Amino acid sequence: MAGSLEDGRRLFAGPVEFLLAAPRLDILPPPTLPEVAVAGRSNVGKSSLLNALTGRHGLARTSVTPGRTQELIVFDVGAPPVMRLIDMPGYGFAEAPKDIVRQWQYLIGDYLRGRVVLKRVLLLIDCRHGFKAVDQEIMTLLDKAAVSYQIVLTKADKVKPTALAAMLERMADEARKQPAAFPGLIATSSEKGTGIAELRLAVWEAAFLGS
Repeated sequence: MAGSLEDGRRLFAGPVEFLLAAPRLDILPPPTLPEVAVAGRSNVGKSSLLNALTGRHGLARTSVTPGRTQELIVFDVGAPPVMRLIDMPGYGFAEAPKDIVRQWQYLIGDYLRGRVVLKRVLLLIDCRHGFKAVDQEIMTLLDKAAVSYQIVLTKADKVKPTALAAMLERMADEARKQPAAFPGLIATSSEKGTGIAELRLAVWEAAFLGS
């Protein structure tokens, strides 16, 4: 069984509201609804993609300063809520103080290992650069935690179609080597709307079908 693009559209046609920011797991809401988390390097365009995904321009704050999000940001989807989106702290921001980096690492690791309602992580990768070493580290963490994750390429409008196709093929080959990676990559552009409908469907299927 699979969903349709209309399922994804309807999911985000209703309210999407900020619920809370959690610097620790015990502040998260009770694990009663399916959760889909969004992860990526600090300058990958995560906030812009969340805004495009939900159709709300100001839902996730964007900043020219990478690494501003230092907590798990929780959004309720639907009224009453039917699922939650989790904006995870950006990783790979070298200029952040080391104690802050460790705090982020502990928070991300604890969340991935201990959140039973987490259905999938959307792992955002800048399609201009492909996988970097820090992305490989996160994929290893996800593999060890046995958390399903799907590769989502951002900024697809910034590269030529032939280069994008080659990047997709190369990254798909790499993803197939990762035990927890969900098959199929999605190329997106927050500016152009490319791939957003497909991404909404992927979120719907992860939350409600577990597929």
